[in-house]
Amino acid sequence: MRFLSSIRARGTLWVLAACLTGALAMWLWMSSVLAWQSYLEHAEQAGRALFYALRDETPSPPGLHLQKLPFDQSELADSGAFANLENAPKPALLTYVTLAGLDGPDGNGGPDLTAPALSIAILSQNLRYPISDIQTAGNSNSALALGYLSRSMAAFCSPAPLVVANYGARGWHLVEGNPVWSCAAAPDDFRLVSVGMAAVALIALLTSVAETSAHFRAFAHKLRHRHRTQEATGYELSGPSELRETQEAVNTYLARERAALAQRATVLSGVSHDLGTPATRLRLRAALIENDELREKLETDIDKMTGMIESVLTYTRSELNAEAPRRLSLLSLVEAVVADYQDMGAPVSLTPYAPAPIARATSVFASRRTGGSIDGPETHPVLVNARPITLGRALSNLIDNALKYGRQARVSLTATSEHATIMVEDEGSNLTSAQVAALIAPFQRGTNTIEGDGFGLGLTVVAAVAEHHGGSLSFEDAGNGTRAVLTIERG
Repeated sequence: MRFLSSIRARGTLWVLAACLTGALAMWLWMSSVLAWQSYLEHAEQAGRALFYALRDETPSPPGLHLQKLPFDQSELADSGAFANLENAPKPALLTYVTLAGLDGPDGNGGPDLTAPALSIAILSQNLRYPISDIQTAGNSNSALALGYLSRSMAAFCSPAPLVVANYGARGWHLVEGNPVWSCAAAPDDFRLVSVGMAAVALIALLTSVAETSAHFRAFAHKLRHRHRTQEATGYELSGPSELRETQEAVNTYLARERAALAQRATVLSGVSHDLGTPATRLRLRAALIENDELREKLETDIDKMTGMIESVLTYTRSELNAEAPRRLSLLSLVEAVVADYQDMGAPVSLTPYAPAPIARATSVFASRRTGGSIDGPETHPVLVNARPITLGRALSNLIDNALKYGRQARVSLTATSEHATIMVEDEGSNLTSAQVAALIAPFQRGTNTIEGDGFGLGLTVVAAVAEHHGGSLSFEDAGNGTRAVLTIERG
């Protein structure tokens, strides 16, 4: 069965099955067409033979039987009351044909206007036969015309029609021809079956292709959003064998990647821990230095050294993405972070959240489209599927960055049905959006923060957090500064 899970094997089998099904459907179609052609040609020949039997008063042709009508029935036929004939169907639809003066003495020569007329009446319960194509002009032949009429009767397959014919004044005859043109005499028609077989084969083939494609699309979607789905143990193997091999390779690669990141974080944690003891000794020894300026410089260098290790460790932990996502209110998270800065007296403000208006469809009772919105954070908490600790750290980094480059930070929040956007705008920054965007690279700092704290990893961490949440980090030029735009998927 593993062989059948291969795309190549399944494709080969499907192609062979499609070819066999197509060949069988074609054979059924052609056999039905040939059978019907033979059946209609036999009916046409029987109609021609019927004409000569009526004209020459010879025995009935095979499949047909002629029987002279009784006197009273013949009178009804002469008067045109065919619906009153014995055994006439109820209701009775009449098809009446007159073939007059079309044949010479030999039946296939030139027109003879003195030849008797052939009258035929057909009573059917459900249809009238088309006779518009039967030529009655001098360039036609009565035998051919009657053959065409017999072919039409066989093609339309009326159940047990009543047929009476009169050649000249010889009297009306009942023509029994059910073995020639009745529904029971018609061959089996498998054309609809062949079309159904071809359609079923095509649907099955397209379903198989769609199923295989769906497996690949689902895996691509999971791989594209792997930071959000938190696939710690790898992806479940499913689908054709080629896709399973790809999933195994991706699982192996991701496991090696996570192991390398974990090892890097372990090494950095060890270094940070090991540096703690000598850093403490250095602080104690620096405290014994009487020169205040020299002591402050040494303490600053020690703080930078330990701070840089901690920053790299924080960035590595953000890459590990160990925190599991959960459902939370993004509005509450933003309000809490801003409130912490306001409690410390930092110039940070939050623009009140305004839900997007909801468009309403028109109705038969309204002349125009209207809109509305749901007011209040209690009814509009902006729920997202996110990691609260890492997302709060990213927002804090943006606010810190705005305070470093500007005089204050204004935070705002917007949301759609698919994405949520946090915007942090500074004031007084002399950097353009392009210059700030360049600071996303690790260990990049602005020119006006050379003397300040930080190690150039704040925006790098924010960009990593945005990527882990299926979003992005970008910058825009604002009125008196720049605006950081952090977009995440709501999940």
